[in-house]
Amino acid sequence: MLSGSTAVAAGMIGSNVAVYATTILAARLLVPADLGAVTALLGIMQIGTVVSLGLQAVTARRIAVDRAHQDATINTVGRVALGVAAGTGLVVGGASAILSGPLELGSIWPGLLAGATLVPFTIVGAMAGVAQGAERWRDLSLIYLANGLGRLLFAGTAMAIEPSVTACLIGMAIGGWVPVLMGLSQLRGSSDGPRTSRRPFVREAVLGSHALLAYYALSNADALLARLLLSPHDSGLYSAGLILSKAAVFLPQFVTIVFFPLLARDETSRSRHLAVLGVAGLGLLATVATALLPRLALVAVGGDQYAEIADRLWMFVLAGSLLSIVNLLVWEAIARHAHGIVTSVWIALTSLVVAVAVLQVGIVGLVGSVTVVALLLVAFVLVAPTARTQVSTPGA
Repeated sequence: MLSGSTAVAAGMIGSNVAVYATTILAARLLVPADLGAVTALLGIMQIGTVVSLGLQAVTARRIAVDRAHQDATINTVGRVALGVAAGTGLVVGGASAILSGPLELGSIWPGLLAGATLVPFTIVGAMAGVAQGAERWRDLSLIYLANGLGRLLFAGTAMAIEPSVTACLIGMAIGGWVPVLMGLSQLRGSSDGPRTSRRPFVREAVLGSHALLAYYALSNADALLARLLLSPHDSGLYSAGLILSKAAVFLPQFVTIVFFPLLARDETSRSRHLAVLGVAGLGLLATVATALLPRLALVAVGGDQYAEIADRLWMFVLAGSLLSIVNLLVWEAIARHAHGIVTSVWIALTSLVVAVAVLQVGIVGLVGSVTVVALLLVAFVLVAPTARTQVSTPGA
């Protein structure tokens, strides 16, 4: 598990560094108006990624709990992935194209290309799920790394040739196929292996995607609330703090990925407690480090122009660390095929929105509200009894 964690952490860190570098390139090569359009499209695409993650989760769970029928699962996910990917691309592309006017994209092509980018990304979710469920950590690490580097290489080259929104999205759409080529072997099951009904698989993928959508809505709500409720200046300060908050959410994700197969197989709560301790420990270290070295942390969020918020940056790291535990618990619920957590996450989101709207909070109040809501949600999920539903075979 330690070697697996190291491999997956390296792949995820490398991928995110590449994605961050792509954003920096876009900021330098595109005019502000075009950068804003790309950012808006990336926000829409972020919603579409829950389908890929849901596909990854259900594939990994089924393989982890039933290795004897691994070929059947791979054959099923191979058939499902193409259709789901095409549907996701059409829906997101169509929605983005319709919004091309309000988003001031200039044409429908950037929106359509955003949908096209999600086609390979969704297929990658199925490939990553096979590697994760079979605990092929090196393969999974390479898939993650190829995903980030493909985007950086092709989007960066396209923007260098023609600095525009359309060029950036063309590069992303092409680069999205790099991890598909890298992970193609993951979807090669036995050619004469058994085939099972796709309907239970699709239903489970929808449930998993819904759970992840609820989590993404909760973890990103404060960014929108800050824009709506705070002054432009304070909203900018809050956005700077969110850089560290998102980093704290991302930092322990390799623990969730590596523990997922064990969470799916474990009939007790031991693996859950170990995973929570691992994620919480990393969050605690990050929070303490930020509190002790606020000036160093300030460099990561933009420098002295955000000095007003330096002494409060540890609060953002704490909020992000708690949200990372929520993320783990959502994945754990998917692993155990216990989707009751979704209701709790939506209730937490509603409570957060109502609380900050009624109290008219400032920067500290908003990040504090996120912290309290996340803490209460974690406590409730850990204490509340959870039912475990077994799926003995992929076709059951």
